[in-house]
Amino acid sequence: MAEIVPRVDSLSQLCQELHRVFDSDRVDVDYVYELMRNYKSDPKEWKKFAKFDRYRYTRNLVDAGNGKFNLMVLCWGEAHGSSIHDHANSHCFMKMLMGSLTETRFDYPGGDTVGELHKISITELKTNEVVYINDEQGLHRVENASHTQPAVSLHLYCPPFDACHAFDQRTGHKTMNKVTFWSAFGKRTPFQQLERETRKMGVPLTDHPASISMEIAEPENN
Repeated sequence: MAEIVPRVDSLSQLCQELHRVFDSDRVDVDYVYELMRNYKSDPKEWKKFAKFDRYRYTRNLVDAGNGKFNLMVLCWGEAHGSSIHDHANSHCFMKMLMGSLTETRFDYPGGDTVGELHKISITELKTNEVVYINDEQGLHRVENASHTQPAVSLHLYCPPFDACHAFDQRTGHKTMNKVTFWSAFGKRTPFQQLERETRKMGVPLTDHPASISMEIAEPENN
């Protein structure tokens, strides 16, 4: 019998429930997806994590998830966007907190395939909508298409990762890129200091996906 997904009244409650869920070695992706959907964006709760940069989007750590997940707020200035990227065999949940973002998906190039990436879909995400992606489903690029309005999104990655591949759309060529946090727990922190502080808490800031033992139940139809 499927577990009933609880109502989520606050960001702190979402974090508490995620910790409970990820305390198990087996995680139901559909359950996590519904949890993310059940949380309704409240700027009063997440604004302390929303740190913008003039020149690029930012990744701001909200909860390090005991090494099993990372929950973060991403802030997108006008016309900011990501590269086309994978998720290092991790699971990615993305929920809109404010504004809108455009997600463009591509097939994951196989083997030694060289050539322009095949576009699968383009989706506009609006406040409180949630999407899920993993590497079997493909690659994606996320962009704030607005030239007048910023956007904010909530991302959950399980397991956490500290590097992923970026892809050239025209050639399919990939490069390994390290990913870091612009801030953690509401404070702007240099990465080296951030890493020391999280490890002091007994929580690795990032772990290679292969180092974490966790069985993930694949989603049915999202």
